[in-house]
Amino acid sequence: MQIHLIAVGNKIPGWVVNGYEEYAKRLPRECSLKLVEINPGHRGKNANLEKAMVDEEHRIFDAIPKNARVVALEVKGKPWSTQQLSQRLESWLGGGQDIALLVGGPEGLSENCRKRADELWSLSPLTLPHPLVRVLLSEQLYRAWSILQGHPYHR
Repeated sequence: MQIHLIAVGNKIPGWVVNGYEEYAKRLPRECSLKLVEINPGHRGKNANLEKAMVDEEHRIFDAIPKNARVVALEVKGKPWSTQQLSQRLESWLGGGQDIALLVGGPEGLSENCRKRADELWSLSPLTLPHPLVRVLLSEQLYRAWSILQGHPYHR
């Protein structure tokens, strides 16, 4: 199984790249984490934000691996504790199906992306900077894996 973190955004600060990579490299081959950066739609003065989100939506859909289980990161999604995430990860590993985690841009994910998702997951009721979500996700996935392995990291 491979976890595909499909995230809108580029030109990410170095500290985010370093934080993400630190935890992603700790994950074993059987649940490796792969980042897929999606170029954001055009934004700026007088930009059509709806068109920008539709452009992102098409690129996101193109990046979702065939037959992957899709989990959209959405503020209105269901919150999971770290323990619940480890149970999810165990279930995902048992199913053998690739996982696609979708992270939207500044305006979030399009309605079609939310509808395409098999489940909606909320990291927090707070609005988080989208680059920071990459670090948070990679760390929490590593933590969930460490719980399953009885590794002391979680303590």
